[in-house]
Amino acid sequence: MIKRGKYSAAVTALGLLFLTGCGGAQTPAFPDVITVQNTEQNVISVQGSETVKTVPDMAQIRFGVSTQAEDAKTCQQKNSEDLKRVIDFLKESGIPEESLQTSNYGMNPIYDYTSGRTAVGYEMQTSIIVSDITIEETGTLIGACVDRGINNIDSISYLSSQYEACYQEALGKAIETARQKAQTMAQASGCTLGPVVRVQEHSSSQAAKYENSYVARSLSTGMADVVMEPGQVSIEAQVSVDFSIQPAP
Repeated sequence: MIKRGKYSAAVTALGLLFLTGCGGAQTPAFPDVITVQNTEQNVISVQGSETVKTVPDMAQIRFGVSTQAEDAKTCQQKNSEDLKRVIDFLKESGIPEESLQTSNYGMNPIYDYTSGRTAVGYEMQTSIIVSDITIEETGTLIGACVDRGINNIDSISYLSSQYEACYQEALGKAIETARQKAQTMAQASGCTLGPVVRVQEHSSSQAAKYENSYVARSLSTGMADVVMEPGQVSIEAQVSVDFSIQPAP
């Protein structure tokens, strides 16, 4: 049902358009879309962001195998041999195949610029991503793989098996932060803060997330272990919240 007082202006305008069309030979001109806005529903829109820190307990390591040779074929064969030796060692150490991934295959010529741009050999690089490693085993694994032919360590990502719980905590804190902002804005505007009318979560890709339950077995090697200091990882949640407001009594 349309309330007369609220929409009288819109109805009067349409009536004038109709009467104008009836007085002349022109066809009545009605708009294609009529938009009626409800000016009685006032809201405050705010954003909230909070971060929860936790000590990581898992790691992902990106190794690299780099080889050089005078011709491309020999370079590729040598790289494959070095790569296979490392992968075989990792599997023998108890790391399952699904936790190993090779990527970033690349071969480039090596140039000698002393007598012009002359190719004097080739270099090939291949990356190995090892997932599902406990923090305690990471240092041992790095030392052991270097002993087996790894000559590049590209990166180490620290992860947390408690990611979901920490994210839920950060999410609740983010909404509370948004509520406090809205309360301050409402009071400064002479209004009373009402209930939440809309909440939106802003998703983000965070390196701290860990979803695999596999834990590798202990590794043994004659190499000295690498000392690892993972520190803490930050897990952030961001939200947008709309609160209704009413004039203060």
